[in-house]
Amino acid sequence: MKLLQHLVNLIFPNLCLACNESLFGGEESVCLSCLTDLPYTNFHLRQANDIEKRFWGKFPVENATSLYFYKKATTGQHLLHALKYRGEKQLGIILGRQLGSNLRQSSFYEDVDMIVPVPLHPQKYRKRGYNQSECICEGISEAMQIPVDSSNLVRLIENPTQTRKGVYERWENTKGIFGLVDVSVFAGKHILLVDDVLTTGSTLEACASALLQAENIKISVATIAVA
Repeated sequence: MKLLQHLVNLIFPNLCLACNESLFGGEESVCLSCLTDLPYTNFHLRQANDIEKRFWGKFPVENATSLYFYKKATTGQHLLHALKYRGEKQLGIILGRQLGSNLRQSSFYEDVDMIVPVPLHPQKYRKRGYNQSECICEGISEAMQIPVDSSNLVRLIENPTQTRKGVYERWENTKGIFGLVDVSVFAGKHILLVDDVLTTGSTLEACASALLQAENIKISVATIAVA
């Protein structure tokens, strides 16, 4: 069996999704060198950090963090592109696991009750075949042993892509597009809201607006990258 696997690896070598170099024993989807080189924020260890401050005055946020800083034409961008557009769902789980391991070491996230991904519209979900934020949540859940709820926060409207929009356009584009199926599910809970990348924060703000329909809810935010 090991010989067969060795032959398969010779013909179809496992390559790092970031640098395209061969993966070695124990490495999965991305090599250790690329993971080590990511510009980590370590904001999970700091309250009132730069990410949390982005939401001040927009909604009451308990804590907020991102795994690493996002820059164009870097390893971090290559990884997110592979996750979002190349069908590399396992990468979301791997990065989510790493983010979850960080959160598990922080006292700021020890009372989180439930992990909730930013939802895709059903039409986009069918087209892509998966929600990258759900993949990230799966990895966080594995690391923190906290359940994921991916059905109660829903996207009501399919809005145009945010990629080339400015700050005001992004905010205007996300107003009223999310809702809750059952407000009682999140009542009295500390929710960890998860997305792949934080840019202006308009999408997360719109999600929080829907979540706040639940009584006595607390909201923290975690993303893989921050731009």
